[in-house]
Amino acid sequence: MILNVLAVGDVVGDSGVEYLSRHLRGLKKLKGVHFTVVNGENASGVGILPRQAREIFDAGADVVTLGNHTWNRIQIADFLEDDRYTLRPANYTSRVPGRGWGVYDGPGGLRIGVMNLIGRCEMDSNFDNPFTTADRVLRRMEGTDVVLVDFHAEATSEKGAMGYYLDGRAQAVWGTHTHVPTADGQILPKGLGFVTDLGMTGPAESVLGIRPEQAVNRFLGGLPRRFEPAPGPCKLESVLFSIDTDQRRCVSVERVDIRA
Repeated sequence: MILNVLAVGDVVGDSGVEYLSRHLRGLKKLKGVHFTVVNGENASGVGILPRQAREIFDAGADVVTLGNHTWNRIQIADFLEDDRYTLRPANYTSRVPGRGWGVYDGPGGLRIGVMNLIGRCEMDSNFDNPFTTADRVLRRMEGTDVVLVDFHAEATSEKGAMGYYLDGRAQAVWGTHTHVPTADGQILPKGLGFVTDLGMTGPAESVLGIRPEQAVNRFLGGLPRRFEPAPGPCKLESVLFSIDTDQRRCVSVERVDIRA
């Protein structure tokens, strides 16, 4: 069968969560989506609260992935222990709550594996190697029909390398974290669907989701202050991966963006 997987870019702030709630189910129906993964690590600006994770699921997400701001709202720790559908990066060092991957039921009895990884280039060097972590997780996912990977990373080169590293072993790898959508959706030689970054879901008139004046202040050397999501209209940025589950290959990568 053709499995349509929608990957939604980082949700920023309560306004991003609310915009997702208004538009995701309609978008899924329009595109015939079978399975949806949403990156929610910025739902609270930096971090995510249990309330916001539940709202993202209520909006239509099947799995919520996180990233480098996972622990900015420590209230999420117990939630991650209890909820197997919310993933933090698998290559966080040991002794942190939660899980970095899971296998979930899809249509027609399909088994869908989802892995969340975080990059090390220009990020925290205390993370385990994401490439060797992916190898370990894939061994534990043996027997799944489809493997999807959210790679939360800064460097485009690291994301691209991960795509080629997993080509033929996973069916889709997408990048998150930079909040800027890229135009390089493609199918790699062994059938992996890839895009460097999904973009974001949240304030459209902003700098990566935050108030522009706060970003300007930072670059001018002003006093640091807590970033706040920008007001105004929002957008949703995502990519649709269509996967032939019999051939275990991605057959289409389509950018799907909404702006109101």
